Amino acid sequence: MSEFLDFLKHKYAYVAIGEFQPGTFLEAEQLFEKAVSTYHDGFQGAYLLQEPGTDKGIAVIFWNNIEDMDANKNELCDAILAQMAHLFTAPPQATFYEVCSEIEAPEAVQS
Repeated sequence: MSEFLDFLKHKYAYVAIGEFQPGTFLEAEQLFEKAVSTYHDGFQGAYLLQEPGTDKGIAVIFWNNIEDMDANKNELCDAILAQMAHLFTAPPQATFYEVCSEIEAPEAVQS
């Protein structure tokens, strides 16, 4: 029964949309990767998307639940995010979403 209940649980996605100062996306990407590498319990993966030819981006971080994100806050991550703050043109817009559908590509397509 617990396997069925686990199946019904949905992940949560923290989504932040922002724009970096011109020419700073690569630095922001490196800092993003360092910050995300500090996450553990409840962390399900992350993506950083860049609009081609711009310094606009979207960060998507997947969690088992919203509380896991708070539980993963630590001094190292906070310091890394503080290093990133000056790279933004304005504070990013961030919110949580419940993941309602997750569709993975068939094995043959994942090459």
